[in-house]
Formats: sequence, C-alpha cells, structure tokens
Amino acid sequence: MNKSDQNKQLSRRAFVRNTITASVGIMIIPRFVMGGQGYVAPSDKINLGFIGTGKQSRGLVRGFYNKAQVVAGADVDSKKLALFQQITEKLYADAKDLPQYKGLATYADFRELLDRKDIDAIVVATPDHWHAVQSIMAAKAGKHVYCEKPLAHSVEEGRAMVNAMKKHKVVLQTGSMQRSNQNFRHACELVRNGYIGDVKEVLVSVGKAGITCDLPGQSTPSELNWQQWVGPAAMRDFNAELAPPVEKDIFPNWRNYKEFGGGMLSDWGAHMFDIAQWGLGMDHTGPVDLYPPDGKEFKTLTMVYANGIVMKHEDFGRGNAVRFIGTKGTLDISRSFIDSKPDDIAKAVIQPNEIRLYDSANHHQDWLDAIKSGKPPICDVETGHRSSSVCCIANIAYWLNRPLKWNPKRERFKGDKEANRLTKAAIGNGWQLK
Repeated sequence: MNKSDQNKQLSRRAFVRNTITASVGIMIIPRFVMGGQGYVAPSDKINLGFIGTGKQSRGLVRGFYNKAQVVAGADVDSKKLALFQQITEKLYADAKDLPQYKGLATYADFRELLDRKDIDAIVVATPDHWHAVQSIMAAKAGKHVYCEKPLAHSVEEGRAMVNAMKKHKVVLQTGSMQRSNQNFRHACELVRNGYIGDVKEVLVSVGKAGITCDLPGQSTPSELNWQQWVGPAAMRDFNAELAPPVEKDIFPNWRNYKEFGGGMLSDWGAHMFDIAQWGLGMDHTGPVDLYPPDGKEFKTLTMVYANGIVMKHEDFGRGNAVRFIGTKGTLDISRSFIDSKPDDIAKAVIQPNEIRLYDSANHHQDWLDAIKSGKPPICDVETGHRSSSVCCIANIAYWLNRPLKWNPKRERFKGDKEANRLTKAAIGNGWQLK
C-alpha cells in the first residue's frame, strides 16, 4: 500500500471514528437540553411519576405502564406506596415485550419526585383538595399532568390550574375518561346533531352534595403522615373514613366531605355533568341561573343556561346517568346503557357530513399523544375546569339554599358576597396556588 492509499484509509477511519463519537454525543444529550423544559421527543417513552398511590392509582398504573415508563411514586402512606411499587414492578416483570425496567423509585414527599429532571409527566391521584397545588407545582417544574376528576376543589383553583398550564406550556388531561368511551361520544353526537330535536332539559343523576366533616378523631397509624395528607386544608384529627388502611382496599370517603371533596355531586358529577356539558356544546361556559329545591316550583336543584336549556340534578331511577330531553324524544346514557325513546334514535348512524366530536379510543394514550404533538387532549384543563365548576356552583347553591345568578365569563356570582367567598380556594399551611 503506497503512502497516498495509507493516508486515505487513515482519513476514512478518522471520519468513521468522529462520526460515531458525534452520534453517541447526540444520543446522551438529555431531552430537556434538546427541547427545553417539558419537551418530549416523539420517539421517546414518556417517563411518568405518580403522586398518590392508593386504590385509584393501582388501577391507573395498569392503563399506563405499557404506554409509558412508570419510574416513580410518592405517597404519605408508606404501606400504600410499597403496594404500588410491588404492583408496578410486577407489571413490568410480567411484560416480556417491554424494555428492561429499572424499578420504581418511591418518595414520602412528592416534591422530591418533582425535582427529578428525567420525569416528563405526572399523574395526580390524591384527594381533591390537593389537585390544584400539586398540578401547578408540576407545571412549574415542566411536567405534563394527568389529574384525576373532579379537576378542582373550587372555582378559583380550577382557573389557577388553567392559567398555570398555559403559562408553563404543559398538557393537562382531566381524568373524565367517559369522553374516551364510544357510547358517550355517540350520545353527545346524537344530541348535537338534533336527533332528539331541540334540547329542552337535561337530567343528571348523581349523588348528594358535600357535607361538613364531623367524624370523630382516632389514633393515626404509624405508616401515615397525617399532617402531609391534610396539606393545604384546615387541620383536623385523623379518621380512617378519610384515609382507610391499605388492607381495606376501598375508595375512601373523604370525597363525601366539603373540606376535602364535594360529595358525590362532585365525584360522579365530574363524570356526568361533564357529559351534559359536552352534549350541549357548553365546554367553555356554564349555567347562569341556579335554583335549589324549594318544595314548590323547584323539586330538585335546577340550573339554566343562557340559551334557556334547563339542567336538573335529579335521580330518574337509573343510577349514575344523564337523560337528554328534546322535542323529538329522549336519550339516556350511562356506563351500562345507551337507549332512547323512540328506540331508533340511539341506533342512528352519524353521517360523515354531520357534527363529529373528538374521537379518543383510549383516555391515557390520548394524553400521551397530546404531550408529543402539543395539541390539546380530549379533556384538557379548560374543559375539566368548566365541568368541575358546575359541580362547585351546584354545591354552593345547596349550601346557601337560595337562588343564585352565575356569570360564567367572569366566574362570579352576581350580587352575592357570601356565594363568591365559597368560590375561593381554602389553601393554607404554607401551601399556595402560585
């Protein structure tokens, strides 16, 4: 080999060596350096952290583990956290077709989880009174958010969440997963396209309003940090109805009490009022008049939209469900059924040229896709806020037991200082919405 050929070969080797070095360098640059805070490359597996690892999260992780990489969990109850870790790691161990899993990191303080730069997004599955604080802190840390319903514990908290997600340019999906169900979407498309005629009334059948917590104090179990569980709410003594032991495996009853939830009116209302809003095309607004039951003119809580459509909180004998009533018929929808009078309405096929609503086949995947695309998911932060606001103002009407006028644009009651105080966040103990 002459000297010229040797020089050419050395040049080729140097080129290959330098190319490999450069490509390796590119591969190890963190996604946050590549795209800034909150960025996730479309080809990446999204790294998820869970805040709150109780019964709801034990179900949610089964919906996420094979779509993203669940890398961390945080909880104030060490036993619930340990069980969540065990379940999550077993899911990955049993999934032979997924990449090698390095295990779930656990934290007693969710702030340590938020400090991790490798976590792209979080799932908030804590009691309602924590949703806004934790979601906003996650947004500030550049994390996308999947927040369980109802999105917010007060109107002020919901609006603060909307503002935070927009400011920090992160994607929030509200856990109102009925929107990703074919039957609910079909029902709302039927209503939107006039198959029941002009809508006159909507009946929303869910449980009762939130009540004041009067549970007696009990000894706090050693595995639970009760002060951190109460967090931004007013401090009170522990009771197992609020935070049952992991061995009981039930959905806890904190949701019945106004200090931590909004009763079944909010818990199931965040599903069913959400569908009512979707079917009526009211995702960015709400009712303007509220009339609590008076035993005379109003048998049940009655809310009226600006266009005259009436929505009632009324048990019509079919469990948690929605009934749309129009000039040509009625349509009932729940998780168990979709039917109508006349029968053929529910069976109608929506045509391509008619109104079609956002089609999401999977609520979890829809959020992950939205993170990568930057487009809003099916139940984004504004939609979730508006649905939870309906629940909040309905509760306020029950609590004050008088007619109220609501301005959905300003998100204030007209001429009622006491009602407006109840729209505010009750955030304390050093926590804040900023």
